[in-house]
Amino acid sequence: MISSTKIKSVDFYRKIPRDLTEASLSGAGLSIIAALAMVFLFGMELNNYLAVSTTTSVIVDNSSDGDFLRIDFNMSFPALSCEFASVDVSDVLGTNRLNITKTIRKFSIDQHLRPTGSEFQSGPVPHTIKHGDEVDEETVEGSVTLNGVSFDELSHEYPILVVNFYAPWCYWSTRLKPSWEKTANIIKERYDPESDGRILLAKVDCTVEVDLCKRHHIQGYPSIRIFRKGSDLREDHGHHDHESYYGDRDTETLVKAMEDLVASVPRENQRLALEDKSNATKRPAPMTGGCRIEGYVRVKKVPGNLIISARSGVHSFDASKMNMSHVISHLSFGKTISPRLLSDAKRLIPYLGRSHDRLNGRSFINHRDLDANVTIEHYLQIVKTEVVTRKASREHTLIQEYEYTAHSSLAQSIYIPVVKFHFELSPMQVLITENPKSFSHFLTNVCAIIGGVFTVAGILDSIFHNTIRMMKKVELGKNF
Repeated sequence: MISSTKIKSVDFYRKIPRDLTEASLSGAGLSIIAALAMVFLFGMELNNYLAVSTTTSVIVDNSSDGDFLRIDFNMSFPALSCEFASVDVSDVLGTNRLNITKTIRKFSIDQHLRPTGSEFQSGPVPHTIKHGDEVDEETVEGSVTLNGVSFDELSHEYPILVVNFYAPWCYWSTRLKPSWEKTANIIKERYDPESDGRILLAKVDCTVEVDLCKRHHIQGYPSIRIFRKGSDLREDHGHHDHESYYGDRDTETLVKAMEDLVASVPRENQRLALEDKSNATKRPAPMTGGCRIEGYVRVKKVPGNLIISARSGVHSFDASKMNMSHVISHLSFGKTISPRLLSDAKRLIPYLGRSHDRLNGRSFINHRDLDANVTIEHYLQIVKTEVVTRKASREHTLIQEYEYTAHSSLAQSIYIPVVKFHFELSPMQVLITENPKSFSHFLTNVCAIIGGVFTVAGILDSIFHNTIRMMKKVELGKNF
């Protein structure tokens, strides 16, 4: 057996008997300072260990070819009616999607951007509308021409007033005119305005009665509106509660639609007409002239356009009176990041999340100082930013965000004004990698701090103690 004496011979930390040691005031002071230094340096090392270090690099975008990019938006147009507001998407590969409705919601707003009711229901979009073939025939006037005064009088006199708001220069108004006048004559014969008095067909020339058409938020021609006695509200911000007719425009269909309207009004007492909800050709007209559009679209990751405009295959628009002013409440690319995740990301990378919503809260108002036909264009350069973290030797994506720069301009055009967002994705992406720190490295540094401070303090104490001894010997006159 190995004796205890041999074992003790390998002791690195041999002890000096306490009686042979001497405590000093200077040693005590250095010990306190050394202890404080150890605590301070340990705290600094712990804070450095807990902090997340990152490295930033620029690499080629690693998205797969089939990936789509989501665009979320919420915009308000104080002068664009929800009736004709259309969201379109196109790109350089030939994609051309018109009037997207599945992921889009519309709400009527007034000129102060205040909502005026529930969601506007666009209804099915007719691909074609049937017109009459009597364009070349002589038209016998049958409808009543209205102005501002006569409109107010007749709308309170007849339970149902059907008005054709038209413009003489409009192709579709010209196509409708023969059928409309013929229908008016037929309805007048069957339901005499004097003896029956349940329905009246009329027309308004919007190039003459500009204020009347503006009051009823007419933006496309022709617009057939159905006014029911007692339901036209004028006190609440100028809102008007009535219906628009979206059905075929041939004489037969128009006559049938008018007879369906008359059938809902009892002849005896001419009570307020009840809404015929079974007729898909009639839908509530927008209560005001503005629209808030919100939702999202998915696009390919190639240069393209997001376009918002007034669109209809059977209406004409006066480009000189279209005002595409808008306020962008929200516009972002990619998946919506939860506030908590975004907060964590900003804690990790302070410069992340500053440009993913650059246009939020911006207003682009055309005060008509630049004449009419003004298209507002936004040029967006989009860069993908990805934050990854390494766990168990594997990379895990923490956040994937798209940031963009934006430049906006006003451009005059001979076409119908639109709001156009040109977007182009950079082929490069920013990669931010979170680098976790090893616990063994932290432990090594802590040991180095303790040992280093202890050693340095011991050297300083030895120098200080020997210096004092030497000074005392000099004072006593001893030579050594």
